[in-house]
Amino acid sequence: MRATSDREQGTMSIEARSAFGDPAEGGAGATSAAGTQTLLRGLKVLECVAAGTHDVQGIAERLGTPRSTTHRILSSLVAAKYLHHLPHKGYLLGPMPIYLGQRALEQRPLVAMAQPHCEALSRQTGDTVHLGIADGSEVVYLLKISGTRGFEMRSRVGQRMPLATTGIGKALMLGLPEPRWRELHEAALALNARSPDRPPALPWEPYAERMRAYRARGVVFDLEENEVGIRCAGAPVHDRGGRVVAAISVASAAPFMPEERLEEVAPLVRATAEAVARELGWTG
Repeated sequence: MRATSDREQGTMSIEARSAFGDPAEGGAGATSAAGTQTLLRGLKVLECVAAGTHDVQGIAERLGTPRSTTHRILSSLVAAKYLHHLPHKGYLLGPMPIYLGQRALEQRPLVAMAQPHCEALSRQTGDTVHLGIADGSEVVYLLKISGTRGFEMRSRVGQRMPLATTGIGKALMLGLPEPRWRELHEAALALNARSPDRPPALPWEPYAERMRAYRARGVVFDLEENEVGIRCAGAPVHDRGGRVVAAISVASAAPFMPEERLEEVAPLVRATAEAVARELGWTG
């Protein structure tokens, strides 16, 4: 895709203000409030489309707005290049979210610092490497380096997964107190109850015992607990103050990652996480 220039972005921003209404026009108080509401609705529409709702009716139901209002917002977002509209398929994310997402990643020093280390780890192991951060009860993937085994994982940058059942998520949990572990474990159980196709979670006591052992060695394993057939090893990344701010994992299909290989990969993952942590000022 051709890179979008800053001048083009400025033009898009002008189009967006024109489509949604410029707060500078009209009475300051009322116009500002109306503009804020419209902006929030537009952002909510983008979230709906990103989550997989592509038709006007479905988006209107999720927003709780009339079809006519929803259609006007969608038309404005298409004009400003935040959405595409395809006949018979509905609304899809347009080039602007791609551009903004890439710029957001570029502006996060963590990603820039971690990427060469993650790339080296992927070359060393031949497996897929992820970098992620915690957001509530979920891990958000910030970086994915695909492996070289001809096996492509379904994970993607920006994807959210449960902290308590993923290797990278459990690595992030190592910096949390045990009562928070239990809350996240219960959140994972609730998710499994809503999604019966997910692998069953361990009961709390054996789960907590396993997490304590992981914390003692600074490395965690995901033994097909989040997705059947996928195993991984993960390690936390600490900042200058010793807080866990991110995590790195190496993942692959179970045939490539038997338990003995997990043990071989574990120190490599931990070493990579520590290398990134040192760039953030961590001294161990």
